[in-house]
Amino acid sequence: MAVKDITFNNKIFKINYEILNPSCGKDIVFLHGWGSNKDIMKQAFGKYLSDFRHIYIDMPGFGKSSNEYVLTTKDYAGIIKEFNTKFKIQNSKLTIAGHSFGGKVATLLNPKNLVLLSSAGIVEQKPFSVKAKIKLFKLLKPFGADRLYRFFATKDVNNLPRNMYETLKNVVDEDFTDEFKNYSGKALIFWGNKDSATSLQSGKKIAQLIKNSEFYEYDGDHYFFIQNSKNITKAITKAINGNI
Repeated sequence: MAVKDITFNNKIFKINYEILNPSCGKDIVFLHGWGSNKDIMKQAFGKYLSDFRHIYIDMPGFGKSSNEYVLTTKDYAGIIKEFNTKFKIQNSKLTIAGHSFGGKVATLLNPKNLVLLSSAGIVEQKPFSVKAKIKLFKLLKPFGADRLYRFFATKDVNNLPRNMYETLKNVVDEDFTDEFKNYSGKALIFWGNKDSATSLQSGKKIAQLIKNSEFYEYDGDHYFFIQNSKNITKAITKAINGNI
């Protein structure tokens, strides 16, 4: 575990990271989902893919990487790109595995090989109760309801500092249809069939949007990859070793 100072848009971010198999010539970067950290990715994949150098990253505002700013998904991608540059990670040979929000960041980085684990990026229909709460918040905001954002927010913002709540608002409902469609590398898409955060239908839509893609369905929820990591890594090795 280590920390690297990354400068992006004249701001300094202290990025916490960990590298496994440092002498390997092939790189795979792991990007966690919203509200998570690098440890869950290492727990799932750390003992597999032994012919790859693993780079596990806490993105700004998560794990042990602090953040004082309001960011966008493109900002996160820019920060990770600068991190990769510091470590001389070549995009032309790179594999990036992204879970949920990390899948959107990974897609923007346009690596040669993209591994999506229940990726966010397809806008899904919200329940009526959520729509009603959003509408009420917007109506009351001019009268000071902005100070009550924790009441109106989802459980995802429990204990979040205000800048990270604003960051969440920036990233939560992005439509990445064009980004998936424009990705030009090889994509492996893995999904849990009981995922209630990013539905199985969204995963299948992403697979249709990315021309060179393979889709794998597993029994499980949004964190299906933890129980299925051995099988997932076998699929990654088989597909990617012929694409490097």
